[in-house]
Amino acid sequence: MANETVKRPVFRPGGVVLPTDAPSPRTGSWRSVEKPAADLTLCVNCLLCWAHCPDSAVAQSQGVFQGFDFDFCKGCGVCAEVCPTGAIHMVPEEQDLMPGGILPGTGGVHVG
Repeated sequence: MANETVKRPVFRPGGVVLPTDAPSPRTGSWRSVEKPAADLTLCVNCLLCWAHCPDSAVAQSQGVFQGFDFDFCKGCGVCAEVCPTGAIHMVPEEQDLMPGGILPGTGGVHVG
């Protein structure tokens, strides 16, 4: 990360920063001792996790939760705290998950 340049956000009128203008520093080889895991059978696509994630590590496409990008996730647990249905909880870093941090047996990519 020492050689990586972090860009500064571009502020739009009203102080708005668009996702494409926001810096996205990669976590690298560290994260807290836990990572988020999602149970898609409980997810209602409210995207509160996406809105509150300080690292832009929640992936969504056209308003549908897609999982987590662990290149950016630092394991802070904010997503689990704001999830109103309990679909997201923190698990040990070593726990095996499906791509995107999806819990095995709860489906693949969320489609609705």
